[in-house]
Amino acid sequence: MYLATTGRRDAPPRPAGTRRRVPGTVLALGAVSLVTDVSSEMVTAVLPLYLVLGLGLSPLQFGLLDGLTTGATALVRLLGGVGADRGGRHKQVAGLGYALSACSRLGLLLAGGATGWIAGALAADRLGKGVRTAPRDALITLHSPPEDLGRAFGVHRAMDTTGALLGPLAAFALLWATADAYDAVFAVSACTGAFGVLLWLLFVPGRNADHGRLPDSGRPRAPEVPRDPEGLPGARREVPAAAARARGGLLAVPRSPAYRRIVLVAVLLGAATVGDSFLYLLLQRRLDLDAPWFPFLPLGAAAVYLLLAVPAGRLADRFGRRRPLLYGHGALLLAYGLLLAPVPGPAALVGVLGLLGIFYAATDGVLMALTGPFLAEGRQAGGLAVVQTAQALARLGAAVGFGALWTASGPETALVTALLALAAALGCAARLLPSGPTPEGTTT
Repeated sequence: MYLATTGRRDAPPRPAGTRRRVPGTVLALGAVSLVTDVSSEMVTAVLPLYLVLGLGLSPLQFGLLDGLTTGATALVRLLGGVGADRGGRHKQVAGLGYALSACSRLGLLLAGGATGWIAGALAADRLGKGVRTAPRDALITLHSPPEDLGRAFGVHRAMDTTGALLGPLAAFALLWATADAYDAVFAVSACTGAFGVLLWLLFVPGRNADHGRLPDSGRPRAPEVPRDPEGLPGARREVPAAAARARGGLLAVPRSPAYRRIVLVAVLLGAATVGDSFLYLLLQRRLDLDAPWFPFLPLGAAAVYLLLAVPAGRLADRFGRRRPLLYGHGALLLAYGLLLAPVPGPAALVGVLGLLGIFYAATDGVLMALTGPFLAEGRQAGGLAVVQTAQALARLGAAVGFGALWTASGPETALVTALLALAAALGCAARLLPSGPTPEGTTT
């Protein structure tokens, strides 16, 4: 067993007084994600309203549709990660995913009210997202110093969330200007997605940066020994020659116990995570919001996420990436409890959206930054894809189960069940999550 990076914690210490710029590739990836998220969140913001209130789907039907389209990404996440690792084709594979998502908007535009066609278009969008996510996150890992992974992912997620913030605003403006014409939202979303693909082609480099990794010749470099502020040897970075020949594969995922524990934790926590759409529907029911105001609900969570993504990444780099992941899910647990508590509607609205933003800021990029150091060279995309796939499949079960409980027993029973499940999952995660690599290459 070997690690791509090792250190006293899951990120080695950085000399005092130094400040690194965010790599240009991370900024380019963030710009593409920003534009793409404007496109996708325009649709996501109005979709529950369109399907449940417009087409009359029941919560169970909506849960099945949302869960199945999310589960459709499971296989392609793995294939996308493996394909990107083979030959270092991260840009090509991820670009295909962005293009597929952009085309899916046209599918929604042409579907009319046919549920089957809508499901197909949504599946195409999720497939595109599944294909691109692991190669894109692998590019962030490959183009960023290991000790700054939390910050790099935080900057990317902040730019991504800026798009998530602008998307619902654009959807609301279009619905207001066109008298609730959903087709206009789908058309503008398709054009915006195409622009994101163009940015990807023009500004994202096709070759990986070298942050102490193996050169293209396959010969290992001499180990680097960074030093701490006192000049003492710090975390030793060793990558054996075998890593140069590593190729992604479904059977070639890292075998370290720490990596396996991360995958297991992703499953446990994902199985107790209620989808955002359900939380927004619960808020809409509680506040009795009019339909035109529904797209505004994601904005509060997105604003908090935007403000906290970079600070959360920096804190994770400095103090370890395990705690933010646990605290973030603790915030989600509080959001469940707040929806059940007898508090005034405005307080529930502000509290739930704020806690949801904290949840994403402390978990989304941090989970990838926590996983990255346990991945061997040539297997970054495949290793990240396994974690993302495990989480997606768990959330598929959570969406279907929550929708079924809501339909059979009501939203309160479903939410109490989700709260108890998340509390149990958090207890297990606190015991299972590794704190990070050690200087000897083992984990704690």
